[in-house]
Amino acid sequence: MKLNAPYLVLIGSEKDSTYAKTGYGLVQWRRELVAGQLRFSDCKLDLGVPDLTIKEAVNQGVGSLVIGTATIGGIIPDDWWEVISEAVDYGLDIVNGLHIKLNNNPTIVDAAKQSGSKLIDIRVQPSNIPVGTGKKRTGKRLLMVATDCACGKKYTALAMNETMIDAGVDSTFRATGQTGIMIAGEGVPIDAIKADFISGAAEILSPDNNPNHWDVIEGQGSLFHPGYSGVSLGLLHGSQPDAFIVCHDATRKVISGWEHYSLPSIQECIDLHIQAGRRTNPDIVCVGISLNTSGLSKDDRVNYLNNLRKETNLPCVDPLVDGCEDILLHMKQAFSF
Repeated sequence: MKLNAPYLVLIGSEKDSTYAKTGYGLVQWRRELVAGQLRFSDCKLDLGVPDLTIKEAVNQGVGSLVIGTATIGGIIPDDWWEVISEAVDYGLDIVNGLHIKLNNNPTIVDAAKQSGSKLIDIRVQPSNIPVGTGKKRTGKRLLMVATDCACGKKYTALAMNETMIDAGVDSTFRATGQTGIMIAGEGVPIDAIKADFISGAAEILSPDNNPNHWDVIEGQGSLFHPGYSGVSLGLLHGSQPDAFIVCHDATRKVISGWEHYSLPSIQECIDLHIQAGRRTNPDIVCVGISLNTSGLSKDDRVNYLNNLRKETNLPCVDPLVDGCEDILLHMKQAFSF
């Protein structure tokens, strides 16, 4: 998959940064490809790139309008279609990572045929995905898991992969979500796979490899999420991870968007993933905790991390602040590489 850069990122009227993670992720990891953002007048979020209209973006040589949000249920809001239609009329490609398909909208499809725009739906199940076999594969695998959705799995995977490569470790980032696929240029949209084939898709994503090679696999959902736990379990079984990192928002107390469910403790998260993960890899271990501590004061952050290290006996870092070197050091000791 090759996208037509540079990009104009559409975040519309989104008010919650949690759901604008696609836009933020593209700016964080592929800033050189992002020309600007398109926000509606009531949008308070800011990706830190120039605001552009469709016409301004076209005049600056933008190639694609990228939908920069991950809405609950993957729906494109009604008032966004006018902007998408305008972009198509100007000949821009439209890159969509939501569950709803651009190619199922006859009006947009007809307009794209007239203008030559490409309608790129990321969340489409690849053909010939098999049922998972559960057979052991060569190579090593590191999976990101979490206490909830949208709390750093993609960021942690990208940061860990970068840290490992910088340290000379043979490592590959394996994307499983729309933003990760846009960043990496390849991957498998795990939450678009039919339930029976999720573990098989994970096996294809991280195939046999050299014994010392690490696949760093972007996680999806959470085993504790009442809506999205199914994809998490399939990814866990199919990935057969040798190691996993727990991702957590230090200030979050309830499941985001499902506030009637409280978050599990980090130890509960570790224990459940070991219990479930042992089904396909009996030697699975947790190698660290990745935290979003942006909501804590400096002193509270230090105390929180210190207390958590004592409780878990594991490296606990905010990758945005601390980097991931401590987790990599722990991995080297645990796996002797």
